[in-house]
Amino acid sequence: MRPQERIRTVARALGAVLPHSVEVLSGEAGWNAWSRRGLRQLGEVALDELVVTGMTLAAPPPSVSAEVAGYPGVAEALTAAGLRGAYVEPEPLRVRSIRRRLAGRFAFEELTYTHDPRLPECLTGGGPATAVCNLVRHPGGPRPWLVWVHGAGQGGLSDFAVARIGRIHRTLGYNIAMPIQPGHGPRRDWWPAYPDTDPVVNVAGMMRTVSEVRAVIRWLQPQASTVALAGLSLGSGVAALVAGFEEVDGVALYTPILGLNAMIANHLHRWGGAADDVGAVLGSPEVAALTSVIDPLAMEPTAPPQRRLIVGAWHDQMAMRTPASAMHDRWGGEIYWHQGGHVGHLFSGKVQRVTERFLRAVAGADPDSKEEF
Repeated sequence: MRPQERIRTVARALGAVLPHSVEVLSGEAGWNAWSRRGLRQLGEVALDELVVTGMTLAAPPPSVSAEVAGYPGVAEALTAAGLRGAYVEPEPLRVRSIRRRLAGRFAFEELTYTHDPRLPECLTGGGPATAVCNLVRHPGGPRPWLVWVHGAGQGGLSDFAVARIGRIHRTLGYNIAMPIQPGHGPRRDWWPAYPDTDPVVNVAGMMRTVSEVRAVIRWLQPQASTVALAGLSLGSGVAALVAGFEEVDGVALYTPILGLNAMIANHLHRWGGAADDVGAVLGSPEVAALTSVIDPLAMEPTAPPQRRLIVGAWHDQMAMRTPASAMHDRWGGEIYWHQGGHVGHLFSGKVQRVTERFLRAVAGADPDSKEEF
């Protein structure tokens, strides 16, 4: 795409943010654009539109992989292996280094280790890679642990604020592990890249992340009184799968997504006709078949139903509303609807209170207690 075309594409997409946001909300009964609540909802929907537009158009123009003809064979191999056959037991986590770092005035430890997920041979992107996990720990004996899996474009120091790590650590008494997904944060410029517009790369990337998070959980379990697992957006699918493989005491999903490749295809229209071929490939039956091994709906969590939480955003313009409903139908447990957007739920005091009540319950405390564990 020539620079002039790209500039026109970006300008056209940005110009559509506010009109489209108004159009989305106009279909909602009772929405009043001039009320305080209505203006807040409009702001959150517009923020979703702006963020997803920026993330989509900041990437290189989408292109179709030269290996499209091989997708049916990959799908056949993965389907034959089945969900549990496609994933092998993770290798024990062997620490390469632990480095003390600061996020503002907040101290944490950066754990690095080499991990090989031993992916099926039909997938590209396998082999050993350097993995990173940030740790926030109390001194002393076993504590409740929270394993927090971030969303797309995250994995940096801002995650400490997004996940309210300081409060969870100090007020709730948790230790926290924050695995960094491939292609994010300090791993942004490292192999392998993820996510991508190549559906096979996306399957490999999520399977790799699942293996890494499983290794982290197994490493910290001997020092944990309980383990809570949470995933945000892109991390929700990882958390959902890990919760079926590993013994955890509670699992929470925030603005979950279903069908990573289909979700990416849903936002490529911002590129105009340049994305038609890629969108058709990502939405094809062959791609749907090969992504069956990263389907968050495929597994039942080991955590009991009363320790399962799903937080959805009613006006979500990134993951949309349907995945949260589908996950709740599959899992049961508690669902909480934030009456705003995908990004806006991160700043919601009500979502924070729901999360803290959930974490207190997982740790075995009175949900209304404010005492440290």
